[in-house]
Amino acid sequence: MFEKILIANRGEIACRVIKTARKMGIKTVAVYSEADKDARHVELADEAVCIGPAPSKESYLVAEKIIAACKQTGAQAVHPGYGFLSENEDFSRRVEEEGITFIGPKHYSIAAMGDKIASKKLANEARVNTIPGYNDPIETPEQAVKIAQEIGYPVMIKASAGGGGKGLRVAFDDKEAHEGFTSCRNEARNAFGDDRVFIEKFVEQPRHIEIQVLGDAHGNVVYLWERECSIQRRHQKLIEEAPSPFLTEEVCRAMGEQAVALAKAVKYQSAGTVEFVVGKDRSFYFLEMNTRLQVEHPVTEFITGLDLVEQMIRVAAGEKLSFTQAEIKREGWAIECRINAEDPYRGFLPSTGRLITYRPPEEIEGQLRVDTGVYEGGEISMYYDSMIAKLIACGKTREEAAKRMSAGLDAFVIRGLSSNIPLQATLVQHPRFLSGDFTTAFIAEEYPDGFQGAVVDRQAYMRLAAIAASLYKRIDRREAEISGQLPGHSRKPNGHYSVLMAEQRFNCEVFSIEGGERVLVEDGGEHSVIGTWGFGEPRFVGMLDGKPITVQIERHGTVWRLFHAGIRVDAQVFAPRIVDLLAVMPRKAPPDLSKFLLAPMPGLLTDLAVSAGQEVKAGERLAAIEAMKMENVLRAERDCVVDEVLAKPGESLSVDQAIISFR
Repeated sequence: MFEKILIANRGEIACRVIKTARKMGIKTVAVYSEADKDARHVELADEAVCIGPAPSKESYLVAEKIIAACKQTGAQAVHPGYGFLSENEDFSRRVEEEGITFIGPKHYSIAAMGDKIASKKLANEARVNTIPGYNDPIETPEQAVKIAQEIGYPVMIKASAGGGGKGLRVAFDDKEAHEGFTSCRNEARNAFGDDRVFIEKFVEQPRHIEIQVLGDAHGNVVYLWERECSIQRRHQKLIEEAPSPFLTEEVCRAMGEQAVALAKAVKYQSAGTVEFVVGKDRSFYFLEMNTRLQVEHPVTEFITGLDLVEQMIRVAAGEKLSFTQAEIKREGWAIECRINAEDPYRGFLPSTGRLITYRPPEEIEGQLRVDTGVYEGGEISMYYDSMIAKLIACGKTREEAAKRMSAGLDAFVIRGLSSNIPLQATLVQHPRFLSGDFTTAFIAEEYPDGFQGAVVDRQAYMRLAAIAASLYKRIDRREAEISGQLPGHSRKPNGHYSVLMAEQRFNCEVFSIEGGERVLVEDGGEHSVIGTWGFGEPRFVGMLDGKPITVQIERHGTVWRLFHAGIRVDAQVFAPRIVDLLAVMPRKAPPDLSKFLLAPMPGLLTDLAVSAGQEVKAGERLAAIEAMKMENVLRAERDCVVDEVLAKPGESLSVDQAIISFR
């Protein structure tokens, strides 16, 4: 067994590998860019080596620097994590040539499966179901349109070297095929240095289901059941679970056997994932093979009881698999939510900055797990992906796992930047998700105009109003006690409050009871709020009407921002007379910003497509901003004339910074 390994990655996956290595008694080496010098994975590792500036192409993607760090520290093996160099055949080969073990598949397996066109041909040879399509590189948009017409719309245009949602478009007509081909090719060239593009039939009402495989150097390959990954946005997974609520036992075994056949065909060693698209009739087709550890591997670990990182290390060290296919268990249900630094209320724009408050829920063995690579006070950088953490919940049943996930999301506190927790909390309680009736189009179907928060009825608002009034009563009582210590300032706390919330007014009368408050909401019945809460604490954890509840609380002056079960609402609590007076106060109109193009997120201005005095039409490209490895194109909302250009390409922009003014 290895004595020391190097992790050629960062963030939560680097921390995850370090955790298992430590359990196995193996020392670890972290590598880090200048932007990551204070990162959590650097602190957790036994040693750390700086490998260059912040941009990944100058640090984490430079094979020579990784290999040099191995030699410098005496690391015997490299675990690549996912992303970066994890599926780079040249890196795997060069590491092995230097006498260092690559904790992953052999370079020839990566090469065979890393090219989507070649992998599809290999899948056909291995008798794995494949999607009808044109598997050779396409040269021009016109050729793409002709091929799409022959296959029949809708079609999927994919970059051969693509992944993670990059270099992929769905086209429903000739125009979309023409534009999609050009976009895919450009995106693939920039992201992967490989602009080959192919086209295949788009399976309608598709589900994305993948099979985890594990092989050793002795010819043994097994599958570790399936994962359902259909809840996606722009081909990026949001929620993953195991097992799938859709597959039958028969279909699952057929997919597993085909995945094993493909893995054996390429002499696969290590953990890998064979991805399938599954139609509404449960017909399934090979998509690709990811020759690395997946982000969603924890759900497989929960239902099988296996540590996949440990298995990868043991296989790399030459050990045989210690179990057969028949011995692999599948017990319970697990769900994973990816917690990303992005604002779901603003079109999922990336959010960067400092984690002023970062308090994940408490981990519970066998029930709730948090995989993270950040800490309170740390920074989410624009240079890397948006993942903050992964929250994994497990239960005997899917319903139990979903309830634990919902409670975990309610308790997950992030301040200083936006996260997608409101969306995730809404999704895990959505009727369609709970019923298992969804496809990869779920997000687009349910939120065609963008995510605006959970659908809330008046009763839910009343319950939150009761909590707001209850907590305000505690502050009122405390202030009364303090005033009683000052001569001439004694007063009694007021038990009558009006809560303003979602353009509604809830009149409440609050009475102190043992352990909390009894709240009478006008036209809303009686509620009991029991539990301890310290002033300034970001969470109230207690009981509402006899049921457990966690509500996040964030105060901004007179505004209380409450978050629970995907509901995010601003509340103000006043004496009723003050609310009456507020109703007649004049309101200041917000400034008119319609004549400016504002940066919707922090990022790098990579392109400015217009100049002063230029006439532009609605929908025309104005500029492009890059953040967290994604390009965001800004377009004109109406016909106008550019008055002044206020920013330059290469400039780092802050949120709402003016880029262009119009006249």
